[in-house]
Amino acid sequence: MVRLPGRSKTRTRQPRRPGDPYPSPDRRRQGGTGPRPTPVRRLWSALSGRSVAGQVFVLQVVIVLLLVVAAVVAQVLQVQHDSGVEAGKRSLATAEAFANAPGTAAALRGPDPTAALQPRAEATRKAAGVDFLVVMNTDGIRYTHPNPARIGKKFVGTIGPALAGRTVIEEIDGTLGRLVQAVVPVRAADGKVVGLVAAGITTEHVGGATDQQLPLLLAAAAVAVALATGGTALVSRRLLRQTHGLGPYEMTRMYEHHDAVLHAVREGVLIVGGDGRLLLANDEAQRLLDLPPDAEQRSVLDLGLDADTAALLASGRVATDEVHLVKDRLLAINQRPTDLRGGPPGSVTTLRDSTELRALSGRAEVTRERLDMLYDAGVGIGTSLDVTRTAEELAELAVPRFADFATVDLYDAVLHGEEPRPGSGLVRAAFCGIRPDAPLYPMGRRIRFVPSSPQGRSLATGEAVVEPRLAKAPGWLAQEPERTSWVVKYGIHSLITVPLRAGSLVLGVANFWRSEQPEPFDQEELALAEELVARAAVSIDNARRYTREHSMAVTLQRSLLPRTLPEQDALEIAYRYLPAQAGVGGDWFDVLPLSGARVALVVGDVVGHGLHAAATMGRLRTAVHNFSSLDLPPDELLVLLDELVNRIDQDESAVDSRAPVTGATCLYAIYDPVSRRCAVARAGHPPPALVLPDGRVEFPDVPAGPPLGLGGLPFETAVLELPEGSRLVLYTDGLIEDREWDIDVGLEMLRDALEEAGPSAEDTCRSVLQRLPARPSDDVALIVAATRALGPEQVAEWEVPSDPAAVSEIRASVTRQLAEWGLEELCFTTELILSELVTNAIRYGRPPVSVRLLRDRALICEVSDGSTTSPHLRYAASTDEGGRGLFLVAQLADRWGTRYTPTGKVIWAEQALP
Repeated sequence: MVRLPGRSKTRTRQPRRPGDPYPSPDRRRQGGTGPRPTPVRRLWSALSGRSVAGQVFVLQVVIVLLLVVAAVVAQVLQVQHDSGVEAGKRSLATAEAFANAPGTAAALRGPDPTAALQPRAEATRKAAGVDFLVVMNTDGIRYTHPNPARIGKKFVGTIGPALAGRTVIEEIDGTLGRLVQAVVPVRAADGKVVGLVAAGITTEHVGGATDQQLPLLLAAAAVAVALATGGTALVSRRLLRQTHGLGPYEMTRMYEHHDAVLHAVREGVLIVGGDGRLLLANDEAQRLLDLPPDAEQRSVLDLGLDADTAALLASGRVATDEVHLVKDRLLAINQRPTDLRGGPPGSVTTLRDSTELRALSGRAEVTRERLDMLYDAGVGIGTSLDVTRTAEELAELAVPRFADFATVDLYDAVLHGEEPRPGSGLVRAAFCGIRPDAPLYPMGRRIRFVPSSPQGRSLATGEAVVEPRLAKAPGWLAQEPERTSWVVKYGIHSLITVPLRAGSLVLGVANFWRSEQPEPFDQEELALAEELVARAAVSIDNARRYTREHSMAVTLQRSLLPRTLPEQDALEIAYRYLPAQAGVGGDWFDVLPLSGARVALVVGDVVGHGLHAAATMGRLRTAVHNFSSLDLPPDELLVLLDELVNRIDQDESAVDSRAPVTGATCLYAIYDPVSRRCAVARAGHPPPALVLPDGRVEFPDVPAGPPLGLGGLPFETAVLELPEGSRLVLYTDGLIEDREWDIDVGLEMLRDALEEAGPSAEDTCRSVLQRLPARPSDDVALIVAATRALGPEQVAEWEVPSDPAAVSEIRASVTRQLAEWGLEELCFTTELILSELVTNAIRYGRPPVSVRLLRDRALICEVSDGSTTSPHLRYAASTDEGGRGLFLVAQLADRWGTRYTPTGKVIWAEQALP
């Protein structure tokens, strides 16, 4: 048996026979007989004054009591002092506030200061929490007092310094008892002291804080005494328990047991002295370190251990689970010094064989990392409905946790949302690696794999392929010999190719390349790659389907929007349309030429996104085209649109009760370049913006009608007079509304952009869109219309008397005007058209009758009268004497029609200029 160093020899004792119980410590102290004392009796004996523990206990209790009493007395005195100071400050603040209050000085000079100041003084006293607030004259006679009987009597206190302009704080015996009061002067506007204000608090209230805190202090003192008593008792009891009353025999037996345990445990134990000599090594330590038989008392540097382990044992430094390779074992070493608590110099070291544990933990760590990777794939792949971005997420996840390089090749049709076509080429959609200079195919490269390559076999069979040694894989080397040789020379030596399968479709292949780790890919890693790619394939297919549907919706929407704008000279038009980030919506716009050189502008927005919104937008746009041909005012056109939206909802609800309710907004404006007036009406749409020629930006007050589809509510038309060169800006709510700001902020941002824009309509569009995000959250439709005007030299007007003989005079005047414009070629047809229209107006209409010629892109002839009866085109029989006038007009003119005005109607006809 190895004996612990420094162990004292035991005294001679009788040997204990087998089966004999060990003697109790208490029985040894009591001679081995008599009743065993209870724990309470032993503790009371230790705490009695006859022992050192008891004396220390009494001394500590006395000290604690003295400290507590001193703390209570000091606290009471401090509270009284602080309360007095606080009372003085509060009294002074109250007195100064009342003295400096507006009207105090004037009231003191008034005829009845008491009537003016007593209510205010009492209200201030109660609000400030003081016991009295007294206003007095310079002789000390009170004007106010909490006790009205004291008013008019002499103030008790020092007022001399206050009369001199200073403040007084003192503690006196006043009419309310012992109190702390402050006296301050009241100054007139010229600085003269016209009175005094005193405020104070009685000492009874000052000392109230002490009375409130005293129970808390006494309770804290009691708790401190109890804690000190309990702590002292625990310390004394611990002294008793540390020795357990053991004698030499029991101590020897305890050491024998420790020796047995020390050599029986399956953990090596070493004790090294301060001089580096090995003092003790148990059996397990000798086995693990393969120590010589005479290792004890020798230096640890001479035991044949490896340099690192020997240096650690000799240093005596703290070590926690340090792993050292000792011959063929991995040992986890823990070391602590023995002199931390006053012990002898040296260290205690424990050794644990962790060879098998390390192997198991290594496999567990690899498994955990793979599970973490699969979890990250579930939450990190497919965060967007973009095919390319989803492929990039797969590659970024695999590098460098699984592979050194990762590439994803997809069929070109998949990138456009279509189903893959086997046999077609692939496109490198994603690449990620630990270095950017790998000689693999670059991003965007079109690739056609040979059938013998791993990728070709994977695409053909739909199974994953692992190539552990690329340098010895002839099928892969045949893909492109020059490039594959570069790849091998670069250091890439192993490959896993996994097809991206979504159901029965193969979307492409994912490739994982290894270069840094010398071991090739194995079957376990192949299974991990298949699981990883299977999760990514679902996300890529979802993105492909979304891309297809989004492309269909975008195609539908763009087919419904105007491809080109019609030619006209009334407005300079610039426009933009931005689809939403979440998908296509129902925003639309249009420019519609009307009769009389007028132009209609329309902007609308259907609520929601997707195919339903785009289809509804197309129906509304078609309806606006049809309604505009009737030359209706803006408010009447919106009424017809409102009825149409109602019918759409009723028809869809009858077919499918779950069909969404159509909601739409619209703004319709008609600009007349002759009068430079613009008639505007809106149905739940944002108001237009107007940029005047001098650069000022306004939002005209256009009445906001309800959105389309509500029904039953009227719409109103606002008429704006636009100077030539003004820019009218129409837009949808996606331009000014966003989740990050309010609509008012959006309007101000629009105002700033318009103020900074250039003078042209195109500059204005560009400036406004620069303020928007790259992909807005909602559709944006924007039209900027710079106004032009038809000058007097392009307009000619005549009033026609209600006499058929006046037709010849009108023909002559029109002929002269056409000659001035250089349009002699149109004289004959124009005279014929005007003759028919003017004759009909005189015969069937009502005065006043007028004629207007407009020279724009076409020659426009307009005949107006006060009748609202619309003429109809007739096909007269050969025997009819009349009815051929409008037929001739329709044959001679390019276009003709009727529009109604508030005072009647206008019949117009257009002829192309030669």
